[in-house]
Amino acid sequence: MNDTFSIQQNVATIKENIEKSCLIGGQDPKKITIVAVTKYVSIARAEEAVANGITDLGENRDEGLLEKWAAISSNASWHFIGSLQSRKVKTIIDKVDYIHSLDRISLAEEIHKRATRKIKCFVQVNVSGEDSKHGLPMNKVASFIEELSSYTKLEIVGLMTMAPYTKDEEVLRKCFRNLKNLQQSIQSKHYSYAPCTELSMGMSNDYMIAIEEGATFIRIGSALVGNEQ
Repeated sequence: MNDTFSIQQNVATIKENIEKSCLIGGQDPKKITIVAVTKYVSIARAEEAVANGITDLGENRDEGLLEKWAAISSNASWHFIGSLQSRKVKTIIDKVDYIHSLDRISLAEEIHKRATRKIKCFVQVNVSGEDSKHGLPMNKVASFIEELSSYTKLEIVGLMTMAPYTKDEEVLRKCFRNLKNLQQSIQSKHYSYAPCTELSMGMSNDYMIAIEEGATFIRIGSALVGNEQ
């Protein structure tokens, strides 16, 4: 392990960066949720993040989520951030607070069927159109959300995307801005089941730009908890 690694210092740096980005983007830093992506680190490292005030933890596989949930449980809010197979819903549904990857009706049906309480969901959008990424194309999102009105165990809190992995700032800004515009369009419809006030976008390499363009949930792995495995 790198002796200079410090989650405490990482948290301080990230919060400082959030302040700067919020100043540029006109946001309130208190309304930015940092989700620690703990899929590549140990339970101990995840617990260290919680001890340093990061109480939102994100996992992209059911096995990883269940393992950490068993150890940390009520000390954190749990986010499922990966592509979710319908058959896996029953294993994680009573553990998670947020699902960031809703992208099809069959998944909505399974969440509605299995949930014992309302689950906050982000609709995943493939803004970039890359074949390697999951999510709905931009032009299918509005009609998809309209179809969700009868699934009362779901609350559509916002939209989520993964930007292209690039250092080209304009490409990143265009991706995030497009999602922000779509989110505002849906929010303006005032659906009771889909307030769509949030944007889950931005990771370790691009979260500052994402916040400047309107992100309210950022999913940070290596820049926060490192990469042990």
